[in-house]
Amino acid sequence: MDRRGFFRQGLRKVSEKAIDEIDTRAKQRAAHWIRPPFALDELDFLLACTRCDACIEACPHSVVFPLSSRLGAQVVGTPAMDLLNRGCHLCDDWPCVAACEPDALKRPEDVQDGSALPRIATATINPATCLPYTGPECGACASSCRVPGAMVWDHEKPKIDPEVCTGCAMCRDACIVDPKAVDIRSL
Repeated sequence: MDRRGFFRQGLRKVSEKAIDEIDTRAKQRAAHWIRPPFALDELDFLLACTRCDACIEACPHSVVFPLSSRLGAQVVGTPAMDLLNRGCHLCDDWPCVAACEPDALKRPEDVQDGSALPRIATATINPATCLPYTGPECGACASSCRVPGAMVWDHEKPKIDPEVCTGCAMCRDACIVDPKAVDIRSL
C-alpha cells in the first residue's frame, strides 16, 4: 500500500466511525418520540426530511405533528406521532407517506401491495390499570385493533402479541380507564 492509499483508508475508517457515532446519538434521542409509518432510520430521516409539513397536513386523523424547537435544531419541525392521545388508523392508502416527496417516509418496494404493515411503536397492556385484570369486565378495546391477531383474549383479559402488533395505539385510544391501560413506547 502506498502512502496515499494508507491515508485514504485511515480517513475512510475515521469517517465511518464518526458516522456510526452520529447515528447512535440520533437513535438515542429519537427514543423520546415516535416517527410516522415507514420512516427511514433516524439519521437518514433527518437528512431527508425537509420539514415541509405535507405528511402532517395529509394525516386525516391529526395524529402527526411537528416536533417543538425545545427539542433542538436538529429535529425542530420534523414529524412525530401523538400516539399517547390518539391512534394511527393505518390508512389503506397511507396519505402521510404518499405526501412525503423527499421520501423520508417511504414504503419498501416489496410491500407496495399493502400486505405488510410497518412497526410504529411498542404497545403493552398494563395489568395494574386494565379493568379485566382487576376484576370488572370491560372490552372497550376489543374491536379497536385493525391488525388481525395483534390483540388476543385470554379468559376475558386482553393480551398484545408483540410479534404481530404494529404499535398503532388504537387500543390505547379506545381504552376507557385513566390512566390508560395500554402503554406505548418508541421502538
